[in-house]
Amino acid sequence: MYSNVRRSGKYIGRLAEFVRREYQIVPVALTPAERGFYGETWRLETAEKPYFIKLDYSPHKEIYKRSFSVIDHLCRHGINSVSKIVSNANGELFSDFESAILGVFDWIDGENVQNEQAKIEEYDILGKVYTVPTGGVPIMREDFSGKNADKFTGQRDALKNKLLISLLEKHRGKLESRAVRLKKFAELCRGDTTGFVITHGDAGGNFMVSGDTYYIVDWDNPVLAPPERDAWVMCGQNWAMDAFRDSLCRNGVAYTLRPERLAYYCYDFFFFYLTSYLDTTTHTDVVEEYIDGWINESFEYADKIEG
Repeated sequence: MYSNVRRSGKYIGRLAEFVRREYQIVPVALTPAERGFYGETWRLETAEKPYFIKLDYSPHKEIYKRSFSVIDHLCRHGINSVSKIVSNANGELFSDFESAILGVFDWIDGENVQNEQAKIEEYDILGKVYTVPTGGVPIMREDFSGKNADKFTGQRDALKNKLLISLLEKHRGKLESRAVRLKKFAELCRGDTTGFVITHGDAGGNFMVSGDTYYIVDWDNPVLAPPERDAWVMCGQNWAMDAFRDSLCRNGVAYTLRPERLAYYCYDFFFFYLTSYLDTTTHTDVVEEYIDGWINESFEYADKIEG
């Protein structure tokens, strides 16, 4: 799912002029790019090469703003498989455009691929990221609060859409059980901050293959957290967990994945994505497809972990 907000020709003209003035980049064409859940994304064509522009108008923009220094930090430490930021004419990593945070990046001409080989390459990049020193970079820190369940409860109680209310009522037992499980694992994990590294949080959904080169893009929500924040999504697949552990070992990351942390992230991300959908859509089919969809594979593992 990506942002498909429609913009007028006047808006596109203002955006193109802003980039020309603030980045000294002369646009030839500016077209929507089907990338990114939050904000809006554009492909900027110039006479020399294309660029990627991402703007965020939502409350998420404060998180997006903080991510630029993390991306820059990774690049400065030799991580070449991430989006390269294009600084503005003042040397700043991002700009304020109208009421949005705007970033310009080098365009990566590739596609998202998700198969076994792609997972191995993805985990290898993450393993290298985990070796980057974390000192001196402003980044959010995992607190194992389990607050995404609380956010969902608030959203559910404030809903006016009768179809969404009915849908969530239909799944009430499942949702309440997962909220309880999340709180239990939050209590179990809270207070232990050992093994924290820079994590992406949605690497698989943002893994790009460009020929024989691989990238992890869209570092919008980096968090200083344990590797389980990136590993949880495939925790029900033994081959994937073996590949993840192999990457840690291969890159010299002395860490052992913990079942309670994997379970925590299964439940926490379930509510993170659910609340994101409720923030952005009123289509019950989209929400139900998510509740009954791909994420349930992870619960085949998480539901067996004692909390």
